[in-house]
Amino acid sequence: MENKGVLVGSIIFVFASFILMIGLLVYESYKANQMKQLAMSVKSEVRQAASKLSAQDFSMYKTKMGDEGREMVQIPEGPFTMGSNEGDPDEAPEHQVYLKGFYLDLKEVTQEEYMRFAKMTKRTMPRIEVFEDDQSKILKPELAAMSVSWDEAAAYCKWAGKRLPTEAEWEKAGRGESKKKYPWGNEFVANAANVHGSEDGYKYLAPPGSFDAGRSPYGLYDMTGNVAEWVEDSYDEHHYKKSPFRDPKGPQNADLKVVRGGSWKETEHNARLSKRFAAKHWRTDVTIGIRCASDLDQAGSGPES
Repeated sequence: MENKGVLVGSIIFVFASFILMIGLLVYESYKANQMKQLAMSVKSEVRQAASKLSAQDFSMYKTKMGDEGREMVQIPEGPFTMGSNEGDPDEAPEHQVYLKGFYLDLKEVTQEEYMRFAKMTKRTMPRIEVFEDDQSKILKPELAAMSVSWDEAAAYCKWAGKRLPTEAEWEKAGRGESKKKYPWGNEFVANAANVHGSEDGYKYLAPPGSFDAGRSPYGLYDMTGNVAEWVEDSYDEHHYKKSPFRDPKGPQNADLKVVRGGSWKETEHNARLSKRFAAKHWRTDVTIGIRCASDLDQAGSGPES
């Protein structure tokens, strides 16, 4: 009888354990489903965040085709607020700047476009020195050109009948006449720019012009994120304290140059329009690319061979 009681108890224990295991499996499945629903909800909210940016009409701004066949947007003459008193020390002080009108490329230069320049001028294509993944993921004709030095970027713009923008020109084109932190406003908006992480749909580079919601007040694409961009100016962390009011240019220091716009590798903070980066003019990096400017009265002669 005692053995029978032990047997019955064992059977009950095993059965109860089985029921408990089934219950735990059902509970875990329920939790997983809830987490999936939550994730889908978050993704939906992210998509909605980008869609909250109202569509804008940029047709009032004149455009032209550059000598190499790339579209440029006219940035009108006038004042704007440059720098930030709430950013890093070299962004201060905020100051008023008055610029004459100029043109700036609508989009960043692509690898295909840079390849055309390299072939016509018998230059080698940029080499990728450091990249932690398969290089084929960022070496595609439709992606933004990158891993170019300041000298190569300046040479590309000269070949195209253009020039690199000044630091002030770049910032005005990105933020307009206001003090916007980003091209669209003061709050970062998910899926409006290609910055650090893959939540925006791109782990690394994106084809220029992929983020319509993040266009600048003048309609320019990717002024925040994707690739950062070389500008004409040399770097001086204290330059804003003595910068002139009209059409300022950087100091005469040919070694350190300014990089603007953040990249696919930067945080939201470092992708602000007032953020300044300094780099040796010979530096090449998978995060730095090209956007060219030209004067309103500049008469091009076509790309040089």
